[in-house]
Amino acid sequence: MHPPSPATFGGRAREGIEDFMSSGRRTPSAAAKRAMLAGTAIAVLWSAVAQAQTSTPAPAQAPAANGPLATAPAARTPDGLAAGELYMEADQIIRDDETQRTTAEGSVEIRYEGRTLRADRLIYEQAEQEGQGVIRAIGNVQIINSDGTVEYANEFVLDEDMRAGVALGFSARLQENVKIAGASAIRRSENVQELHQAIYTPCPICTTNGSPKTPTWSISADRVVQDRKRRIVYYRNAKVHVLGAPVLYSPVFWHADPQSGRASGFLTPEPGLSNRRGFSYEQPYLWVISPYSDLVISPQLNTKVNPLLNGQYRQRFYSGDLDVRFGYTHERDFNGQGERVPGSEATSRSYILSRGAFQAGEHWRWGFTAERASDKLIFDKYDIGNVFESRGPYVADDRRLISQLYAIRQDEKSYFSTAAISIQGLRPSTIEYPKLENDRAFPLIAPLVESRYELGQMFGGRVRLRGSAVGLTREQAPNTIERIPGIDSRRVTAQADWRRALTSVGGLRVDPFVDVRVDGYSLSDVVAGPGSATTSRTTSRLLGAAGADISYPLFRRWRDSTIVLEPLAQVVVSPDARQIVVGRDADGQPIYLNEDSVAFEFDETTLFRPDKFPGFDLYEDGARLNVAGRASVLWDDGRRASLLVGRSFRADKNEVFSPRSGLRSKASDWVVAGEARPVRGLSFFTRARLDSDDLSIQRLEAGANVVNRRGSGFVRYLTDNYNVSLADLGNSSNLNRENLDIGGELNLTRNWGVTAYGNVDLNPPSVPGLENSSAAWVIRDVGVFYRDDCVRVDVIYRKEDTRIAQLGPREQITVRLTLATLGGPLYGR
Repeated sequence: MHPPSPATFGGRAREGIEDFMSSGRRTPSAAAKRAMLAGTAIAVLWSAVAQAQTSTPAPAQAPAANGPLATAPAARTPDGLAAGELYMEADQIIRDDETQRTTAEGSVEIRYEGRTLRADRLIYEQAEQEGQGVIRAIGNVQIINSDGTVEYANEFVLDEDMRAGVALGFSARLQENVKIAGASAIRRSENVQELHQAIYTPCPICTTNGSPKTPTWSISADRVVQDRKRRIVYYRNAKVHVLGAPVLYSPVFWHADPQSGRASGFLTPEPGLSNRRGFSYEQPYLWVISPYSDLVISPQLNTKVNPLLNGQYRQRFYSGDLDVRFGYTHERDFNGQGERVPGSEATSRSYILSRGAFQAGEHWRWGFTAERASDKLIFDKYDIGNVFESRGPYVADDRRLISQLYAIRQDEKSYFSTAAISIQGLRPSTIEYPKLENDRAFPLIAPLVESRYELGQMFGGRVRLRGSAVGLTREQAPNTIERIPGIDSRRVTAQADWRRALTSVGGLRVDPFVDVRVDGYSLSDVVAGPGSATTSRTTSRLLGAAGADISYPLFRRWRDSTIVLEPLAQVVVSPDARQIVVGRDADGQPIYLNEDSVAFEFDETTLFRPDKFPGFDLYEDGARLNVAGRASVLWDDGRRASLLVGRSFRADKNEVFSPRSGLRSKASDWVVAGEARPVRGLSFFTRARLDSDDLSIQRLEAGANVVNRRGSGFVRYLTDNYNVSLADLGNSSNLNRENLDIGGELNLTRNWGVTAYGNVDLNPPSVPGLENSSAAWVIRDVGVFYRDDCVRVDVIYRKEDTRIAQLGPREQITVRLTLATLGGPLYGR
């Protein structure tokens, strides 16, 4: 051994550096760099129990050609070192030429590429042949990574190329406070690593005073092997512990390697218990077909009824993506208790829920949705979730499936879209209980064209051009059992509107506007008289409106608040509009064509619309004045309150509006809307329509929200004198709807709490053949939960009193166990 001359470095002794660096052999920098990277190589169990990942990566993009590469200065890391630089210090560093060993002892610290290695002792033994050296870090070894994760070991031993190595007494603290530990960690090659006597938990393992604490849940295994080549993590004798007690054991367990991206494998199972299907078990399996496509096969096995095969195929293209969900079973019809309906035959029953969206150039995009079910109750029978969600630009009502093909072009000044739409209804029929909706009454919408173009400035204001066209083909008239032909209609519309904003010095704002519209209609299958005789005709009309919006906001500071008073008015004049008449009722009153304005609400959002009908078929004409007053108080600390009161006046009655709309007479119903946030975490809102004569409530929607440290909750109340969805029953009691929605979560202690939710129909419809009550629960939930930093357990009782065809009320108890870092419930239903 040749003792080198001492030198000082950073206030501590550094020995042997000059002689070692001047030799022709491998420098300690190379050894230190390898030792520095050892921690990430040994950390096998980054996410020990993660399931197979299902996210689809974006397609690979070709790199842009940016010319020749330029040499940039080395960027500095947070520790002040440039890329490739290494900092090393120790109480002493010794080099032995005879044994080719370099030793750093005493508070060894190495910083390299954002990582820090600390140990009591570091030894590098160089071999005669290149790559045969050994690196040892001994005693209180810590590796602190740039992302804040830390690995610990009593000893690290690796070859100098880090292709193999061993760590004794290994443990790590990863992101999201996850902890893993093992008696030993072995890296057998670049692809195979394993832990022995390993344990994993994201839960706290120490109390606030530092005493040991049994984690809420943990997973242990005799052996855990990570095979990166096969992209699999294997477990031998895996046990799930809750509060230290083993609750689940599996001699062999495996899942996809979370560090290797997507990989084929089993996903989280979904067991369940239902009075309709009995005990069920659904086991999804992910098949990664390519980097840009995958398929999930998910068979559902049931004790009462035949199994259902679910599936989902996804593929990412350069210009867009495709997502297809489907399901199939061969089964007889069964009721809410899982009993086969007498006389029904076993047949194929299936569904498809698919979407595709693609970009076609800079401004164009196109896509489609395909949603259909051969059995309209299949989603209710088999508890299939996420069915009625938006998959395209056009959205159907709840419990209705929509298939569409569309193309859209949009830039800064123009918009154009064309589409074809078909709808399938899954709601209970309101005229022929217990059947479901008649799809023949839904029109085929093709084409549906909408366009607008910002022409620019003209006469001091902006000019906008609009165009619209639609074709509707209906096989059967709605709201009837008889096979009466439905009206087929085609419409073409051209529209231009001009608007300008003028503001005086005193704050008065006047926005004059002019709107001109031309409609052309072609109608067929219009009932011409008794029986099924029909006729066809074409017609056109010219419509227009001119007016101005007027407002004069006034504000004043008062103590710590700002008070704003704002009178609002709109004056509109329109010539008499020729409505499209398609027949007469029993009293001889005209029946107007109305495909796109069947349901709308007269409230604060529509009060100042020049034409209050949301669609094109009906048009508001005559001279009218819309007025309102709005008052607001805005406190500096964030509290606020506002109230709006308004109504509409017209020169003559307009009987095109329905009697219950509140707009038919010369003076409309009153519109009231208010909101308030009196304290932090508490808010109220209300909107109402009051009768123009006696101020009785025609429609009222009110609610409140509360959020604080003890929990959260909400309440919603709705009453309406005109329920459009039930108006076809011919029963006046069914025209009114009244509903209460309430729910919340209350924390009883730091870990325990209760949840509740209820939906009450206070005025249920009269259904032939059923005994009706004054109020009926639609859904009610009561639950209790336990949660801490790493687990949440919910036990929920749910009762659904809704009746859908032959499926009656349902009761169930749901148990959900959600473990931290696992991404969702491990057990549900």
